Amino acid sequence: MRELIRAIRVTLVLWGITAIIYPLILLVIGQVAFNSQANGSLITQQGVVVGSSLIGQPFSSEKYFFPRPSTTNYSSFPTKDYDPTKAENTTQRTGVSGASNIAPSNSDLLKRGNEKDGFQGVQVELARLNQAGIKPTADLVYTSGSSLDPHISVESARVQIERVAKVRSLNPNQVEMLVAKNTDGRFLGIFGEPGVNVLKLNLALDGL
Repeated sequence: MRELIRAIRVTLVLWGITAIIYPLILLVIGQVAFNSQANGSLITQQGVVVGSSLIGQPFSSEKYFFPRPSTTNYSSFPTKDYDPTKAENTTQRTGVSGASNIAPSNSDLLKRGNEKDGFQGVQVELARLNQAGIKPTADLVYTSGSSLDPHISVESARVQIERVAKVRSLNPNQVEMLVAKNTDGRFLGIFGEPGVNVLKLNLALDGL
């Protein structure tokens, strides 16, 4: 009986440490030292949440930089380019985000890439880019692994500078400066490649 009581006490103590004390410590550290990151890296304008720097949003207007295509409708906050009355924006209103999780061995993945209509076929993206006079790049044609990537490559941003500047009647150098300002460097300076955060860039354009 004594051993049983001791085991119960140890279990309760460990449960209190691992299930209550430790999570609370991490919560406090996160809110104090990393408040923005702990709360989703939200972007606000005039006190209103307009998005997250970690999740891509759809932009189809010629006056905005195009993001990477997605296998699902991005879950987005209202922006000047967002129309909640459109049926295709239903998932955006409900806040649903996620990737298809289709493996390379799945025949549906190849089928989707060859679609000429439907959701995010490669031919659809190529036609859209050609119509806009944009040189196709890999990340403007193909989706990312998560389908929520908020970044495009620096090259993909540069090929859109002339179009955006022309539509907005801006000096291309001014737009190029905004691209540079909203470019995130390599992680720790060595991992990955620099990327342009499309949402931040488009919000900066609206702020001019």
